[in-house]
Amino acid sequence: MDSKPSSKDSMKSTWRTAPRSEWNINHWLLDVLNAHPQELNKEVPVHSKEEKVPFMPQWSLQRWVLFYSALPLLLHETYMAYTGRTIGPITAFNFYFFAFNATVIYQVHILRRLGHKYGFLDGDKHERDGVPDVGVAKVVTSLYKTTGSRLILSTFLSYNASQRPSEMSWTWLPLEIGLYGIVLDFWFYWYHRLMHDVSFLWKFHRTHHLTKHPNPLLAAYADHEQEFFDMVGVPMMTYFSLKLMGLPMGFYEWWICHEYVAFAEVFGHSGLRVHLTVPSTLSWLLQMFDSEIVIEDHDLHHRKGWRKSHNYGKQTRLWDRIFGTCTERIESAADNVDYENTARMPLF
Repeated sequence: MDSKPSSKDSMKSTWRTAPRSEWNINHWLLDVLNAHPQELNKEVPVHSKEEKVPFMPQWSLQRWVLFYSALPLLLHETYMAYTGRTIGPITAFNFYFFAFNATVIYQVHILRRLGHKYGFLDGDKHERDGVPDVGVAKVVTSLYKTTGSRLILSTFLSYNASQRPSEMSWTWLPLEIGLYGIVLDFWFYWYHRLMHDVSFLWKFHRTHHLTKHPNPLLAAYADHEQEFFDMVGVPMMTYFSLKLMGLPMGFYEWWICHEYVAFAEVFGHSGLRVHLTVPSTLSWLLQMFDSEIVIEDHDLHHRKGWRKSHNYGKQTRLWDRIFGTCTERIESAADNVDYENTARMPLF
């Protein structure tokens, strides 16, 4: 358990079947939220590398992200319209912090269902890693630090209590969503690549790479130094880059952009054996340069990468393409995708 770790690098995950009298608050929190990547004692389909991979169309993903990012905006709009009151920055932070975490946890629930239906990448060789016994507390604290730091930054830099969600810059929103993922991935690419290439920085990133077959909760499994740059430095650089381009980047537009990014991060660490491209309003542009990212791209980064790696991007493959760090896909190779076998991202 967390209090008596056998090794800080161990990825052994047995805590879910251990006596609950040995659990602490972090174990109970994950269990109460039902934030488990897989069900115990429920079959996971296993596929060979040669079996074709189902296809999940982007409209299904776009629908999901827009629906769940819109819910808190609608509640906020309704409150201001019917009460005539504003919401201060502290209240706004707590409200959107709760909404962000609820959305991520629900996405984990849905991915668990899909995993038991479609299986996982490299499933014929290795099961998905669980939340490690020695890292339950790290996972829980990383999750709230990740979501909290981004929203603190957004609230501080862009929140205007007198502005309603309906007053966001609707004209610019599609461009902001698309550019946010591309620009954020530029800063993330170089930060991420340096964390691998520079010996001094690698020691802050190696914890994240202890998992070779990650699950969605391990997206934020990292040391404090990495978390700061990943969750504060990169979004801040992205925000100021887009502001310099002349885009409004108000709080509500930024909220939607965050939802797109988090959706991709959770999916990218799921290992789900489906072929999908990360949703973006500029997917058509990325497709022209064969630069759309799929689940297997980041999965291969974990599975085959250590110090010197490849597939550093997490929202696109654009910068990997430009700087020559793409690697070939295996199960999501173009001739191994079954476009007739269509999967869906269910809303509920």
